[in-house]
Formats: sequence, structure tokens, C-alpha cells
Amino acid sequence: MSSFPILTATAALPALGAIATAAVPAARRTAAKWLALLVSLATLVLAAIVLVRFEPGGDRYQLTESHAWIKDFGVRYELGVDGIGVSLLALTALLVPFVILAGWHDADPLETKSSRWRPTQGFFALILMVEAMVILSFEATDVFLFYILFEAMLIPMYFLIGGFGDRAHAGSDENAAAQRSYAAVKFLLYNLVGGLIMLAAVIGLYVVAGSFSLTEIAEARASGSLEMATTTERLLFLGFFFAFAIKAPLWPLHTWLPNAMGEATAPVAVLITAVVDKVGTFAMLRFCLQLFPEASKWATPVIVVLALISIVYGALLAVGQRDIKRLVAYASISHFGFIILGIFAMTSQGQSGATLYMVNHGISTAALMLVAGFLISRRGSRLIADYGGVQKVAPVLAGTFLIGGLATLSLPGLAPFVSEFLVLVGTFTRYPVAGIIATFGIVLAALYTLVLYQRTMTGPVKAEVSKMPDLRTRELVVVAPLIALLLFLGVYPKPLTEIINPAVEHTMSDVQKKDPQPEVEAAK
Repeated sequence: MSSFPILTATAALPALGAIATAAVPAARRTAAKWLALLVSLATLVLAAIVLVRFEPGGDRYQLTESHAWIKDFGVRYELGVDGIGVSLLALTALLVPFVILAGWHDADPLETKSSRWRPTQGFFALILMVEAMVILSFEATDVFLFYILFEAMLIPMYFLIGGFGDRAHAGSDENAAAQRSYAAVKFLLYNLVGGLIMLAAVIGLYVVAGSFSLTEIAEARASGSLEMATTTERLLFLGFFFAFAIKAPLWPLHTWLPNAMGEATAPVAVLITAVVDKVGTFAMLRFCLQLFPEASKWATPVIVVLALISIVYGALLAVGQRDIKRLVAYASISHFGFIILGIFAMTSQGQSGATLYMVNHGISTAALMLVAGFLISRRGSRLIADYGGVQKVAPVLAGTFLIGGLATLSLPGLAPFVSEFLVLVGTFTRYPVAGIIATFGIVLAALYTLVLYQRTMTGPVKAEVSKMPDLRTRELVVVAPLIALLLFLGVYPKPLTEIINPAVEHTMSDVQKKDPQPEVEAAK
């Protein structure tokens, strides 16, 4: 157990920063922005310390903390990180400063008929609160504590989507507000339904196991002192998985995502798909596979099929989109299909690739969506047809947009390629047909990405974009580090894989699965 509660500090700092930011006087909007940025950078420093102190070859859960919380119900405040959790913790802490910088002016006052004031302090406070809850959810090893965080993060996200919508919205202010409200309510209702079903499963788990501690339950199951009836285990698994599949999102529970990302500002859209949604796929690895190994294997064929549908369906709908942000949303649905496919391929390559994909998808989607946000803010439109010839008037913007797009289609040399390749290899070794079908997602990704670039950046310069400015210093500060990371991890993913692989070995041990042996005779 760690002497200094650094995991608590990593989550407490942005939570306290959110309260302090919200308390800044209304007239001091700039001070609130700088305070939020400094808090997010300090959180990144703490996350870096956690990453350095984590020993890949050490105990499964490290830097642990355990304190009594609700004694009468056996609920404890238990924290610990494995290689998967620490990687996603670092991703969250890394992205939030860029989200804040990119959204620097997104909550400034508006002079419109329906809204003359936007609470700037509240916008940045909500971002920090989401960061705190997501980080703590990656650290929680008490099932009830995780559930509380899983549900609580919906509240700030609801207000970020419904209260601070995209300004580049066609139509009247009233229509824009109605669509933002619809997207926020849909997001909340979908996730609340999943959360309520999960709550029933959490209670059922406690009745069966007599504990909420992930480590205690897992150890009891491994030793044979805790046995679950087959039907009970499957029902509990379905309760957990349903909630995680909504948040992931997995087809057919995905329909809230395009609305939420389309109506939110670009930085909030990044927060949704690159940060919050990762809690769903992370939880599949940490809770579904570890707590319900037999049920996980039982459900695998159906989940693999659903993941394949997500891959192809999301990509096909991305091809047909006319809205830039909705295109990125459907592309993310396809990418989450790859992640879930890798998790339930039940191979070390697939699960390592899936975890690496979570990190790489977060970086690549952040790069593409934030540059798209800068583009949309200049033109005032999300429609692809309203652009053309941008690369001639804003070459740096067009170049960064291209790199973000190429990362999205997993071009070799950029970070997502490594993770997608591992997922496909891991899937093919156990489910060859599924691996072949999944490759169609790569072909479609190339189609929607290159068509998007061609229609917006090449061709004759449209009059409306002829005076479009190139990326400014603040925007370059946001985009350049993300592109540098995509390049670095694309050619040298070893720092991440060394952290991830031992955790994957533990997960494979939980489900008692081994990698398939090659069906090729060794050379004599």
C-alpha cells in the first residue's frame, strides 16, 4: 500500500480545481480559464509520477489504497492501478489540457436572441470534474465505488452537451437549443438505463459474493472458495456488460453518440469519445472478464458478431455523412468495434491491441476532431459541402487535418496502425472469418477519410473560405504534441506495450485462455 495516496491526489486535484474554478467571480473569465489549465497541467504531472512509479513486472494492482467507507454495506474506498488502468489514466490526464486550450473561447458570452451569457467558469469546472471522475474510475477496485463514479460522470457531461453546444449550427437559436437538449437527454437516458441495470447486477454480485472488493471476489473465484451457478453468473455478466456496451458504444446501443458529438463543441466531443467512452471498454476488461470468466466465454460469439457489425456499420454510415462531426462520431463507433473485438478475441495479441487501441484512438480522434473544430469555427458550418480548397489558403490547418485523418484510417507509421494490426492478428488466430470481415472496416476507413479530405481541402477555393486564417499559436500548441505522439507511438510503441502486456497476461489467466498454437509444422 502506498504511503502517499497519489492515486487519490490524482483525482482529488481536478475535483478541487473544478470547485475553485466555479468559484471565480463572473467578471474574471480569463482567470478561470488559466486556473483550469494550470490544474489540468498539475494533474498531468501527478499522472506522470504514477506512470513512473508503476512497475510493469510488479504486482497486478499497485499504489493501492484501502479505507472503510460504508461499513454496514461492506463498501470500501479501494484504489489500485494495473497496466491497463494506468495507461488510460495517463491518456485522460494528457488530453484534458488540450481540451481546455482548444475550448478556450467556446464558453465566452454570446450576443444572440436566446442567450446573452454563457457561464465560462462552469464550462471549465465541468471539464475538470469529468476528468476527476474518469481518473478515479480507472483506479477503483471496489465495484460499488466504480458504479458510483460510472453514473456520476453523466451529470457534468449532460450539462456540457446541453448547455454548451456547437455554435456552428444551421438554423435558429431556438432550433439549435432544442437539438442540444435532445442530444443531452438522449445521452443521459441511454446511460442511465444501462446504469440501473448494472446497479441490479452490482447488488446481485454482493448477495452472491458477500463483498464489493474486486480483488477479494477474484481471489475467491480463483481459489474455488466462491462458486456461482451458471445462470447466476450469466445474468450478472449481462447486467454489467449491457451498461458498458452503451457507454462504449456498441451496436445497436450506439445511437446516442452521433447526436451527442454532433451537438457538443469539438473539445467536449473529444471528452466524450476519447475519454468518457473508454470507461466502458476498460470496464469490460477489468470487471466482465475478471469477475465472470465463464460467462464471458459463453457470450463471446454474440459479442464478436456485434463488434463486427459495429465495425462495418459505423464505417458505412461514416462514408455517407454530410456533417464533419457526425462522420467522426460514426468512425469512432467503428473503432470501438475493433476494440471490443480485440477484447473478446481472447488472445494476448487481441487484448494488448485493444488496450493500445484505446490509447491511440484517444490521441488520433482528439487530433482530428480538434482540428475539425478549428476549421468549423472559422467557416461557421459543419457541412462538408460548404468547404473546398482550404489547403490553398490554410496549408498548416489542412496538413494537420490530413495527418489526423490518416491516423484514423490506421496508416502504417502512425500509432493506430500498430493497435489495429494487433487486434486483427489476435482475432484471426482464433476467429479467422471474423478477422477477414473486420478488414473491410480498414477499406471503408480509407474511403471516408480520403473523401472527407478531398471534399474539404482540395479543389477550387470557395469564396466563403478564401480568407480563412491558418492555425494560430494556441491552436498549434494543441495540435503539434498530439501529432508528435501519433508519430512516436507509430514507430516505437514499446513503452506502452511493456506496461500493457503483463496486465493482459493476468486477464488471459482470469478467463483461463491460451493463445492458439500455429497450425504450421516447424522446419526440420
